[in-house]
Amino acid sequence: MVLAAPPLADAAHDQALALLDRVPLIDGHNDLPYVVRLDRTAKGDLATYDLGKVHPETDTDIPRMRAGKLAAQFFAAYVPPNHPKPAGFALAQIALMRRIWEHHTDVFRPGLSADDVEAAKKEGRIALFMTIENGSALDNELETLDAYWDLGVRLMTLCHNDTHDWCDSATDAPRHDGLSAFGKQVIGRMNRLGMIVDLAHVAPKVMHDVLDISEAPVVWSHSNAFSLCNHPRNVPDDVLDRVAANNGVVMATFVPDFINQASRDWNRPARDQYGKAREGLDFKKAEAEITRSSGPRPRATLAQYCDHLDYLAKRIGHDHLGIGSDFFGGLTPDGLEDASTFPALIAEMIRRGWSEENLAKLASGNMLRVMRSVASAAAR
Repeated sequence: MVLAAPPLADAAHDQALALLDRVPLIDGHNDLPYVVRLDRTAKGDLATYDLGKVHPETDTDIPRMRAGKLAAQFFAAYVPPNHPKPAGFALAQIALMRRIWEHHTDVFRPGLSADDVEAAKKEGRIALFMTIENGSALDNELETLDAYWDLGVRLMTLCHNDTHDWCDSATDAPRHDGLSAFGKQVIGRMNRLGMIVDLAHVAPKVMHDVLDISEAPVVWSHSNAFSLCNHPRNVPDDVLDRVAANNGVVMATFVPDFINQASRDWNRPARDQYGKAREGLDFKKAEAEITRSSGPRPRATLAQYCDHLDYLAKRIGHDHLGIGSDFFGGLTPDGLEDASTFPALIAEMIRRGWSEENLAKLASGNMLRVMRSVASAAAR
């Protein structure tokens, strides 16, 4: 079995491993179901893909999740923007996630509440939480949320890289000045169900709209600080300054273009004015052209990622941070190559002087609080 070596095997790394033996670790976003569906050989078939072996061509499998000491993983039912049958696509992803825990009951247990995280930690298993990434999966029917809830979905990202019928995206032209009237109804229904509202991908105006009306804490399942890297997917300071009052959580992400300003700038020629890949773009050809004109792509690093955690901690406080890798089989930072590297992240924060109490909040404590608060709001 080949796993990523820790950047520095020192006392801090040993402390990180010991901490994660005691404290649950939650990752707020991973696109493994879509990776399995896209695999040219498996085409969504779990037996063919075999999650029990290391997949060096990508970043997530059971051996590396085990090595990363995960106690809970939020897997996304990603729905591509403008898909002609978004609900059907989401349901196929949900079916795949349910098969993952059914085929690997020794590894996974269904994740439906905060209690499942703590139970999974005690059992030495991983609580598998199902999410929807892109609210277009509702097909503009509010009751669809209830059906997804009944299937076990516990979080929904309101949109993806395109603006849709009721929500403006951070990486597309606005059409609603934030949330439409229907979009505001969606937030109310999610609050009543106990489904977590995820503001990753949405425009800043949507962030403010949701913070104005939500009766429960919200999360950004995979976003960083805009002030350190001005990608539109990151959270601006005027929004960050409202997170504590909402009691929400920003889950910092590993996506290189959201971490490193130089990587973001290098990639701009392949993006439109909103930071979205141009329609019909050949990524390999575009990146080869940029490399010829500008040199190799700058690498994002673990240290730069941890700079975002430090900034967020100072801006919004240690009670409002989490981790959302967004592993999706693509480019990853040096030091955060795959799902086995979470201990390296904790070790780096130990070196930076973070207390064990604050590291426990980052690893899971804050997200567990949000989950329980969302459930309590629904009960009210």
